[in-house]
Amino acid sequence: MKIDLKTYGLTDQIDQLAATQPELTLARVTGKLRHDLSVETDFPAVGDWVLTTLAPDHQLALIQTVLPRQSVLERAAVGKTGAGQIIAANVDTIFICMSLNANFNPHRIERYLTMAWDSGAVPVVVLTKADLCADVPAKLAALADVTLGVDVLTCSAQTGDGLAALKDYVTGNQTVSFIGSSGVGKSTLINGLLGHAALVTKEIRADDDKGRHTTTSRELLRLPAGGVVIDTPGMRELQVQGGDLTKAFADVTALAVHCKFRNCTHHTEPGCAVQAAIVAGTLAAERLTSYRKLQVELSYSDMNAREREDAKIQRFFGSKKKMKQARSHMQQIRRR
Repeated sequence: MKIDLKTYGLTDQIDQLAATQPELTLARVTGKLRHDLSVETDFPAVGDWVLTTLAPDHQLALIQTVLPRQSVLERAAVGKTGAGQIIAANVDTIFICMSLNANFNPHRIERYLTMAWDSGAVPVVVLTKADLCADVPAKLAALADVTLGVDVLTCSAQTGDGLAALKDYVTGNQTVSFIGSSGVGKSTLINGLLGHAALVTKEIRADDDKGRHTTTSRELLRLPAGGVVIDTPGMRELQVQGGDLTKAFADVTALAVHCKFRNCTHHTEPGCAVQAAIVAGTLAAERLTSYRKLQVELSYSDMNAREREDAKIQRFFGSKKKMKQARSHMQQIRRR
């Protein structure tokens, strides 16, 4: 039986790329590369399109080429300095899920949006468990500055509200991915899109509203109306590997254009439009704090351990010599 790969998200662009190597076969990722690659992120990831040949025994497909990715959702690998970890590839829409219970945290959305805009896909914020929230409008207002230019949906798995709006984003050969913390209801929403309980779900802990890990690996599932959905494990720690602050913080970058100095750091420079907006009450000071924090984190993302340590010394002391002088000064104070 011939499989219609368009129902798995195949686009004309990917099809044309595959046609340049007709001696190879187009397939979804089914195994690991059998040869060494210099960078871990070069290995096939969920969502990748690959070209394969059959082994002589016709029992194994050998992946020869990973086709160029149209989008890459990536984060810094936990515990691996400078290393990246691909969450999903070739995604059209990223659903950033956050529940409206104690899990609600606008700063977390800022981090997810920074990563999502950098991927090349379109982010959509999905607020889950609306039935557990006493004041949804207040939560939406708290996210207003954070989600500039981004669609925001509210959903409830218990009542079914919002699921129809979610389905509007999944049409034809689109590929969508769900990301978010454990226990926010990603698997439940995906089951709703699939029309049956394909993914296991668990209740959150009643004592702290934190979720238990249900999805432990990345899964790609075909949707009844065409296209595919990628489920990902919950993220307890989100370290950005790369990010687009111009979109995630469009309000700050729009103000920065009007600063007197082109290289304004928005600290104490005269004529700073960003600081003026904070004084006028049109920009929250917390928003600038988040912007600076992510700016620093992104500047460290491509450094190794030694480079990162040197950068931190430069940032806090100005040089290693000044750091040693500061330490010596503190030791003299302690001896007194």
